[in-house]
Amino acid sequence: MVSKIKNSIIFSQIPSVTESDYPGFQPDTYILKKGSVHRHGGKELPCDVLCERDAAMQLRDGTTIYMDIFRPVKEGKYPVLIAWAPYGKRGHYLCYDLFEGRMGVKEEWEDGLNEFEGPNPSYWVNHGYVILHPDPRGIFSSEGDAYAWGTQEAEDEYDFIEWAGQQNWSNGKVGMTGNSWLSMAQWNVASHQPPHLTAIAPWEGALDNYRDTSCKGGIPDILFVSSIFEHLYGNNKYENLVAMIKSHPLMDAYWEDKIVHAEKITIPAYVTASYTNMLHTNGTFAGWEKISSKEKWLRVHDTHEWHDYYTPEHVEDLRKFFDHYLKGVNNGWEKTPRVRLTVLDPGHKNIPNRPEESFPLHRQKLQTFYLDTSNMGLSQATPHEENSFIYNPQEGASFQLTFTEDVEIIGYMNLCLYVAAESADDMDLFAYVRKRDKDGKLMSIPIINRQNCTGASGRLRVSMRKLNKEKSTVNRPYYTFDEVQKLHSGEIVPVEIGFWPFGMKWHAGEKLDVFITGNELWTHPEFPNLPAIDNLNKGRHIIYTGSQFSSRLIAPIIKNC
Repeated sequence: MVSKIKNSIIFSQIPSVTESDYPGFQPDTYILKKGSVHRHGGKELPCDVLCERDAAMQLRDGTTIYMDIFRPVKEGKYPVLIAWAPYGKRGHYLCYDLFEGRMGVKEEWEDGLNEFEGPNPSYWVNHGYVILHPDPRGIFSSEGDAYAWGTQEAEDEYDFIEWAGQQNWSNGKVGMTGNSWLSMAQWNVASHQPPHLTAIAPWEGALDNYRDTSCKGGIPDILFVSSIFEHLYGNNKYENLVAMIKSHPLMDAYWEDKIVHAEKITIPAYVTASYTNMLHTNGTFAGWEKISSKEKWLRVHDTHEWHDYYTPEHVEDLRKFFDHYLKGVNNGWEKTPRVRLTVLDPGHKNIPNRPEESFPLHRQKLQTFYLDTSNMGLSQATPHEENSFIYNPQEGASFQLTFTEDVEIIGYMNLCLYVAAESADDMDLFAYVRKRDKDGKLMSIPIINRQNCTGASGRLRVSMRKLNKEKSTVNRPYYTFDEVQKLHSGEIVPVEIGFWPFGMKWHAGEKLDVFITGNELWTHPEFPNLPAIDNLNKGRHIIYTGSQFSSRLIAPIIKNC
């Protein structure tokens, strides 16, 4: 890590291990017996599991970290799977019991040995794998201070992978699995190309910490970031990401260090994504697109990341991938469709696992829908007369169009607006592309349990509207986030609000609804009571349309669907 970046990081005292259920540092080796149960309602172990508890390894700077090793009792050389996360290999606070309906994760889908968002060790051991659960630098008994992504974490992962690939129980092939942070860790280290890392399986993971999670659209998400980091435990300090958001509000070297150079990833990858993940949707799709791997697969699901990760048929599918690349099994994995796409269809049945060759789809046609404030409609023709609509950002503005044929919108959308603030020097804009039925009723998208979302979303703090022209395309704006451009009194400015990737079907007679507001309408399905993201809106907002103010939605349309 560049010393200048490292020296700029704000560290705070990490919550003490005494505040957690951590059982303490207890090095030991023992056998967990077949048929034993290790959590209430959990599944019995399918085989004997050899457990090496609190085993040590040393990183390149001399820091010692500790891990739990789960491996077959029979001696041999086995492929290794690593689940890298800061939640703790044991004694972690986060678990599915904390969430309503366990977010669809059935108790019998866990063996009680698994980390939060990580694999069940006994399943993989039963199929001839070694599972490693490290506590990264600074977590529980591991030495040092805890870092959040970036070069330092990637270097630590690199060292750990190379250590694992050279142990006497390893066949030299290392893979990585897990969801969320565990997926972000995979993108990060794979871009550094450790020689023993043979395959990865990112299951919904952001690629760019600033743009994807901490400051989407230039709007800081302090509450959610804080809710995660307050439940990490150790003996030293941790990188205070909330403090860094406040002290480094613009894109700089610190945040650049947390952008994964996905084009450097060349190994096989099984990538799992969804359209409704508030943290990971953009990064997961972008990661799949950008990696240079010739052997890469994308599967898009329609539920929640945790439910999808632990669903038995998906675990079997993942094993087929790892068996092929880590064991050399000729099981036909290469015949798997490169893209298995789900198309959402509220009010009807979703279309799951549709085979495709790419994402975005090669057959997409970009279509422009112009907003018209004279009738609050959308059309394919530019309104001739200039008009404006003044609205309270707490309420919003809706523009609608009735489709006369079945269409799908699959891919990336861009909402180009001409806006002004009536009595403020900045605006937070939240935009949604939604579906209404033939009677005008809003159709919500179920995720899991009682949790729904309202449709495709995009957001932008208007003062952060500056674009990187070289990286932006007509339907995918790319913001620099390196300059604040405040509004002057009465100033009308063009802005582009990029939407995260999406896929939904409208039937003839159903309505496309573009809704613009000053509030976040989505809630984190895991934390429905978490307050909505703070905004800085004051006074009323104005949208301009017609003639020189060609406010418009650019959308990838699929017809004959």
